[in-house]
Amino acid sequence: MIVAFLALSIYLLYPTYADRKTSNEIEKQLSFLGDSLRSANPQISDADVNDFLEYKEDSIRVSDPSIKENSEKRVKLGLDLQGGMYLVMEVNTAKLLEKLVKNPDEDFTQMLSEAAEDAKLSDENVVSILAAKIQDSGKRLSRYFGSIRDDDADIISRLEEQEADAVTRAIEIISNRVNQYGVSEPNIQKQGSRRIIVELPGISKEEEAKRLLQGSALLEFKLVKESDFTIPIMNRIDEILAKQIKYIEGDTSSVEDTTAVADMSPEEFARSHPFYSIALINPQSPYADAFVKETDRDKLKSFLNRAEIKNVIPDNVEFLFDAKPYSVQEGVNIFRLYLVNKQPELTGGVIVDAQANIDPQTTAPIVTMEMDSDGAREWARITGSNIDKRCAIILDGAIYSAPTIQGKIPSGRSQISGMEDMNEAKLLEIVLKAGALPAPVDIIEERTVGPSLGQDSIAQGFNSTLLGFFLVAVFMIFYYKKTGVVADLALFFTIIFIMGILAGFHATLTLPGIAGIILTIGMAVDANVLIFERIREELSTGKTAKASIESGYANSYSAIFDSNITTFFTGIILYQFGSGPIQGFALTLMIGIVCSLFSALVVTRLVFDMMAAKGNKINIG
Repeated sequence: MIVAFLALSIYLLYPTYADRKTSNEIEKQLSFLGDSLRSANPQISDADVNDFLEYKEDSIRVSDPSIKENSEKRVKLGLDLQGGMYLVMEVNTAKLLEKLVKNPDEDFTQMLSEAAEDAKLSDENVVSILAAKIQDSGKRLSRYFGSIRDDDADIISRLEEQEADAVTRAIEIISNRVNQYGVSEPNIQKQGSRRIIVELPGISKEEEAKRLLQGSALLEFKLVKESDFTIPIMNRIDEILAKQIKYIEGDTSSVEDTTAVADMSPEEFARSHPFYSIALINPQSPYADAFVKETDRDKLKSFLNRAEIKNVIPDNVEFLFDAKPYSVQEGVNIFRLYLVNKQPELTGGVIVDAQANIDPQTTAPIVTMEMDSDGAREWARITGSNIDKRCAIILDGAIYSAPTIQGKIPSGRSQISGMEDMNEAKLLEIVLKAGALPAPVDIIEERTVGPSLGQDSIAQGFNSTLLGFFLVAVFMIFYYKKTGVVADLALFFTIIFIMGILAGFHATLTLPGIAGIILTIGMAVDANVLIFERIREELSTGKTAKASIESGYANSYSAIFDSNITTFFTGIILYQFGSGPIQGFALTLMIGIVCSLFSALVVTRLVFDMMAAKGNKINIG
């Protein structure tokens, strides 16, 4: 049994050894390749070299299945040992309530804003705080939620259930996204009523990871309005803005300016046509899309958010920008502005699959999508009744593409273009597959652990383990002589068994976990000390070696089990109620207790029985 356990532990630990060896070899190859690139082209940037080396490393690992297999089976390292990201995210349930409310007024908006702020200072949910404010104002909750027949208690219960469900769904969706992204052993757990802790070991692209986690993935298909509908609205907006400028400047003349546009200076044109001075229309295009410089985009948004401008724009339409620049002119990004229906023709809830690909015609990255049967049927109806019209594909309020519908699409397949590269297309594929978040999530705390710091932690933890093992081993040999060597052998087996179990169950080794192993090394000889002292007492009475060994073990069981069982129960409590680092410590501690008991009661007993059977003298100190 001992040989079988030892062989199994070595077998389970071999992928860790092989992966470490392979990683060192790859690191040497990449280092040499990077130096060669810099020597051949001194003007190449470090960012370009790093991107190429990262691509090369991925290619090497993908090309050899054994490398990937060893990487998956090795002992995983936690965030504090290999570097990565630690995020505390909060689900913005106030936004969820904004979606659920009916006929909100200014009082509700104010109360919801106050409730959201109050919730940040406590762990109380937004629903209960908002409900109290509505009731204090003398109104019933049915004014904003549910039907007139619902009482406040039922509405509060239903809203609290939806709020809690939104957090649960957010955790599930984030977990799905992270798993598809390929993060090794992430740790995602709920904290309090609205917060989610996310640990992503080994992540090097922080901004990419944050986009992956925060993207709500609200996919919508909206029809783009025709020019004969859009141009009059833009003209009216331009007139109102020009009138406001003249009023501010004290100019009481008519807003109409008979001066030819060609004869105007840029300043005069900006005064007479403030909208068209920053939202340029292509007169040769059949579409009424406006082109806006990135530097003017916020200014245009502020124009459109003015109350008098909102009154001009019909309630059933809205202006939206491109997700990515349409072009670059003189080093400035140009974005396109569309007028689209506010109500989507179809949403991403019908998407059942998404795949990032390269468009064979343009070689640009795209994401193809497949819809379920209901979505395909509705998509066929939409495309069939809107031929030659444009349909904007919108993700999180930004337009990725607005293709013209050429004909009826009965297959339920569509595609999104406009991604910068395949990495962005892959991220979009992941968020579409995982589904849309029920409410936005905000990052309220962020920490990054560099890989060099992780390597230092590994080295220090490894050195601490070796030092702890050495000191305990020397003490046992010094105090118990030959039998101390037996205890040290059992201690060595204990460490091998612990690491084998961690590898077998794909557990994650963290810095607190290493602390648990070091503590186990100190505790592992406790049982041996009790047994050795009992055997020494039995030998002093004149009993034979075999009888002394049997009595020594038999009389030590109660004390050994009492101390280890109470410690094991403490480990269970720590694991059940502790957070990530505490759980890592508790896990290795519990595994260490089981392994040390096996080594002390089985391994050392076997060695002593063999010594007694051969007639060797049992010398305990």
